[in-house]
Amino acid sequence: MIPALLSVIIAFSLMATAVGNIVLTNLSVAANLVKTEQAFNIAEAGINYYMWHLDYNAKDYQDGNSGGTITPGLGYGPYTHQFIDQNGVDEGTFKLYINPPTTTGSNVVTVTSIGQVNGANFTRTIQASIGSKSFASFGVVSNSALWFGPTETADGPVFSNQGIRMDGPNTSTVTSANASYVPSYELGGNGITSEPGVWCSTAVTAPVDCSTRSKSSWVYPASNIDFTQLNNTLCNLKIIALDNYSATASYGALSNACTQTPSTLTDSYLPRRSFYSDQRRGYLIMLNDNNTYNLYDVNNENDTLTPYTSALSLSLVSSQNPIPSSGVIFAEDNVWVISNPTFSGRLTIAAGRMTSTSLLTEADIVIAGPLVYTTKNGSDALGLVAQNSVILAPYAPPSSGAFNFEVDGALMAINGEVWYPGSYRNNPYACTMGWTNPDQTFLFYGSVATQQTWTWTWLDGSYPCGNAAYDPVSGQYISGIEHNTTEYDYNLMYNPPPDYPNIGGNSILTWRELLTQP
Repeated sequence: MIPALLSVIIAFSLMATAVGNIVLTNLSVAANLVKTEQAFNIAEAGINYYMWHLDYNAKDYQDGNSGGTITPGLGYGPYTHQFIDQNGVDEGTFKLYINPPTTTGSNVVTVTSIGQVNGANFTRTIQASIGSKSFASFGVVSNSALWFGPTETADGPVFSNQGIRMDGPNTSTVTSANASYVPSYELGGNGITSEPGVWCSTAVTAPVDCSTRSKSSWVYPASNIDFTQLNNTLCNLKIIALDNYSATASYGALSNACTQTPSTLTDSYLPRRSFYSDQRRGYLIMLNDNNTYNLYDVNNENDTLTPYTSALSLSLVSSQNPIPSSGVIFAEDNVWVISNPTFSGRLTIAAGRMTSTSLLTEADIVIAGPLVYTTKNGSDALGLVAQNSVILAPYAPPSSGAFNFEVDGALMAINGEVWYPGSYRNNPYACTMGWTNPDQTFLFYGSVATQQTWTWTWLDGSYPCGNAAYDPVSGQYISGIEHNTTEYDYNLMYNPPPDYPNIGGNSILTWRELLTQP
């Protein structure tokens, strides 16, 4: 019995030892898992910390420090912070590397955060892209009501603080801040009847049938977008333009820099050259395909003539001017713009008479002809920021024949409209040129932000009016290009033109864990 009993005891001892080792190993693994999860949470806290930091200092890429050096592939850093939990316990540290935006105008910052628990050797690393939405995050965003006609395709997110009549196709969300609104006659209603925040006319059956189309992407009501954020936009852009050259930098340093009107002309600052009430004088900026532009004085405009070389009285100021290093041109006057034949680069053009107090005297930006990027991969971006309106001139498209007219850019009207006008400046009683043939098309590629109206076409009624074209399908005379498409440039979502105004706070755009510590 003794040998058998000893064998049983030995067997149970071996089993107990094995079980004990397994238990100890599992306890050690569990403890390590707890610590590695803590390290992961600490690393994530580092990402959240810097997202908060950017909300209060959008262009600080050195964690409040200065004179830092960049680690290749990672950015500025490392910057180490203690992680104190909600109970006041010091649990560990997170180490940060901050990589600034890689292209002019982008607000996307890459943050790498390495978390480590006190008393442990292992770490967890998270890398995230952080950025804020700009007003270029929409195909069209308006503080007023919108109307997309049956022949107008809306691509990209569309938003209105009032309401939207969407008779044409849409490819993304269509959002209104209101549950219902009363659209005016000019924007698809009768000025009396209340309609849903987003709606369509049941009389429209093609190219999409209002009664059967999917409305799952129509969102209303939603939080409104605060257009008062734009109040300081022109001032900020003007200071950037003044600071870009030593000849005007002293003006930018003044506390009242925005009301200064220096007469010095630089590649980034164009001084005032017209009276307040004169909307027919200013500058023509011709954008070239080699990161340069040609500058002309505009001495007069007759918008009943076509093309722009006939409509505008021009004199050459300079040619092959380099795009400013800041990516911003500010004009203290009206601006006309055209590409020659395409535009290459990243640029924001702003126009504003900063001491003006009336919409009648505020500066406009006029698109005088085709405005086309050299590439559409995000490397080319153009922002047009007008104090009053961004206007597609009646003489900009070809006057006749088949054509595919195109305008590329992020257009912003701070106080006015983004539109093709329904009447001429030189003859306000005559309807502007219209094009209704299917082989006469207009592609807008970019983004629209407008305080008031946005439209590329006008219905002028069933009687002849000026140069409006008759549409036999609707029985209406039409100003503008009837067959038009608004195509959103998705490259603008988090890579807008230089210093294009933002809508709100930052958010995490992409997120991943790195398996090896940098």
